[in-house]
Amino acid sequence: MVERVLATAEALGLIEKLKAKHGPLIFHQSGGCCDGSSPMCYPEGDLLIGDLDVKIGEIGGCPFYIHHRQYDYWKHTQLIIDVVDGRGGMFSLEGVEGKRFLTRSRAFTTEENEALRAN
Repeated sequence: MVERVLATAEALGLIEKLKAKHGPLIFHQSGGCCDGSSPMCYPEGDLLIGDLDVKIGEIGGCPFYIHHRQYDYWKHTQLIIDVVDGRGGMFSLEGVEGKRFLTRSRAFTTEENEALRAN
């Protein structure tokens, strides 16, 4: 099965740490002005998911959403959520940990795109 979003081992470790502190989490791939295009992590229920948001998968047991317009641009790529040192989005939970989530990506192969279309 082809996944549209996955996370590195380092990101999964940080997600577990944040879940232990904050409970269930959700992610939203920001495309906004304040935080650039960072993956944003929120306590479940703190961000209202709209009709125009698309759930593209889960990382660390947490749902991962993206606005449909941004999804249209990125649907040919697999999002790989990583973590690096530094301050990220001011509204994302990981900021106080001295870490920030970062989106990396790679283009799907022709075979992967066909498999995704078939689902």
